[in-house]
Amino acid sequence: MAIKASVLADDSLLSRLDRGLYRLETMFGLVSGLSVFALMILAVYSVGGRNILNSPVRGYVDWIEITMPLIAIMAVSYAQRDGVHIRMDILVSRLRGRWLWIAEFVTTLLVLLLVLLLIWGSWAHFQRSFDFAAPLWSRDSTIDIKLPIWPAKLVVPLAFSVLALRLVLQLWAYGRAILLGTDNPVAVPLIEDAATIAAREAEAVTGREDT
Repeated sequence: MAIKASVLADDSLLSRLDRGLYRLETMFGLVSGLSVFALMILAVYSVGGRNILNSPVRGYVDWIEITMPLIAIMAVSYAQRDGVHIRMDILVSRLRGRWLWIAEFVTTLLVLLLVLLLIWGSWAHFQRSFDFAAPLWSRDSTIDIKLPIWPAKLVVPLAFSVLALRLVLQLWAYGRAILLGTDNPVAVPLIEDAATIAAREAEAVTGREDT
């Protein structure tokens, strides 16, 4: 999907929790975006320093290594909530009603199980790196300027934990839709047809909505 999907809201507890978690996800997304911007500025400074002053940024690759988890993983839950991850809708878009929500529930449950395994593995990886008794609380560091790696490793289980909370909320929403038989559940991105997506993309480009 090129732009974020529609996510409905109401006064239910589920919707309030969805909006509350979305504020946290938005903050994480902002941090990820600022990290991209900071890395871009660092690249310009490094190239300029190398070509003009013959003095590039020391440890440039180390800073990229530390920043990469912020860019790659920090906003994953934000994307999940808005439905902007790449997904195959060819089959799912043909389903309607309870069959659609059953399919979404099953796939979301499988993703949650995978994410829980990733949390467990990434937390163990962080623990191997973190040590209160070590200098800078780190048992390992980058090769060039010796930056501690544990903060970057902590980002991974933290971001995946927020994603797990998002998936639990979406399972709740899909389960509720299955029981109630509703066509428009709250707190989940709704699948839209190609015409609707094209119209919303046009609105996003022009900056106005048709009246």
